Amino acid sequence: MSERMERPWALMRHHAGWADVFHIETETADSITGFYPDRETVGPPVSYSVRAVLARFATLEAARGAREGAVSEWRKHDAGVRDAETALRGAEKAREDAWLKCLRDAAER
Repeated sequence: MSERMERPWALMRHHAGWADVFHIETETADSITGFYPDRETVGPPVSYSVRAVLARFATLEAARGAREGAVSEWRKHDAGVRDAETALRGAEKAREDAWLKCLRDAAER
């Protein structure tokens, strides 16, 4: 059995800051096939490129624990992101104001 199949639980990117637990049932060198055990309706198996896997784990509990720890780590940076977004909006406003001033000054010449 390969190392990959010894670790059949994976975290797959869902959206920024969140990953879904995925159970890998089969895999090739290029793709994995499996299902999301935490979803209300488990449909037919789905396939993804192996590049979609963020991390692999030996157990469901380990994957869930890692996901929760990563969410906590993500949240530690929320204030810094808000501050950076505020600074970005300020810089964009300054750029817009400078552009408009340049245009208006040119029109008055």
